[in-house]
Amino acid sequence: MTIQQKSAKNLELATFYVGEALCGIDILNIQEINKQFEVTTVPQAEDFVKGILNLRGRIVTILDLGKKLGLSPVKKSKGNRNIIVNFYDEQIGLLVDEISDVIVARAEQLDSPPANLGGIEGSYFENIVKTEKTLIGILDIEKVLSTD
Repeated sequence: MTIQQKSAKNLELATFYVGEALCGIDILNIQEINKQFEVTTVPQAEDFVKGILNLRGRIVTILDLGKKLGLSPVKKSKGNRNIIVNFYDEQIGLLVDEISDVIVARAEQLDSPPANLGGIEGSYFENIVKTEKTLIGILDIEKVLSTD
């Protein structure tokens, strides 16, 4: 969706940190945020796959978002959370360093992403949000989770 298509409405974003980078995901893409970390490792999986977990009878693949985005792995801490998103018919958990705020971004705050934001390749972002204090990269879930 382009900036022009989104300009008619505000965008609610759940924001979180991956390393030093502040990122956001449209809350409509998020099923839940949890701190369940009892994962079963998957032999011969990509290095960014932390494992799988059973979430109320559904198998969820957990990805280390730091590694997936080409950054350092998420450091284990009390602030870690899994952001569970629906990706086609599958549920994927994105392990992040810590959750921040839910913000409402107005159309005039949206801008095209730079080539690089906080060490993350710009192609993973669909937009950035400029606030008074910082820039928030809005992740393009399709690109982050696609296997291309």
